[in-house]
Amino acid sequence: MKTKLVLFSFLLIASVYLAGCQQKGIPKEALMPTYVTTEQRSLQTRQYDTLNEKEILAATAGVLQDLGFTLEESETDLGLITASKARDATESGQVAGAVFMTVMFGTQFVHDKEQKIRVSVVTKKALEGSKKTNVRVTFQRLIWDNRGILTKMETLEDPEMYQGFFEKLSKAVFLEGNKI
Repeated sequence: MKTKLVLFSFLLIASVYLAGCQQKGIPKEALMPTYVTTEQRSLQTRQYDTLNEKEILAATAGVLQDLGFTLEESETDLGLITASKARDATESGQVAGAVFMTVMFGTQFVHDKEQKIRVSVVTKKALEGSKKTNVRVTFQRLIWDNRGILTKMETLEDPEMYQGFFEKLSKAVFLEGNKI
């Protein structure tokens, strides 16, 4: 009897294990870029008529600092810059709602307190034979509440923000390239 129970347990565990190992394959659509992905990438990417990535990165660093960002990492050999800036995230309506909930229901007074805007810039030479460099920038926002808990992480997708960044970068790349 005991042997049958051990055998049954072993077979049950083995079948669960093997069922978990079953591979169904990757769905065809999983690796296909969606319209949203293509749209985001075109919003975040511009091409410049130079192969000098170091000039582009120097211009990018200047633009980010002019916009109030603090450079965190810069790896010119990899074509990467990351920067951030801290901002107050307190909204009066949210605080008023939190106070109301505390008074009425005795809940904890929780509201957004601070946020960090992060930016990462990556450069890459365009197609072989081309004399152009692609620049891709992404902006993210992280928000912490008044208890110090990270409550939100999101990629910012405001077209005007990206357009403004690339306008400033285009001017800076021109000035950097012409040593003005």
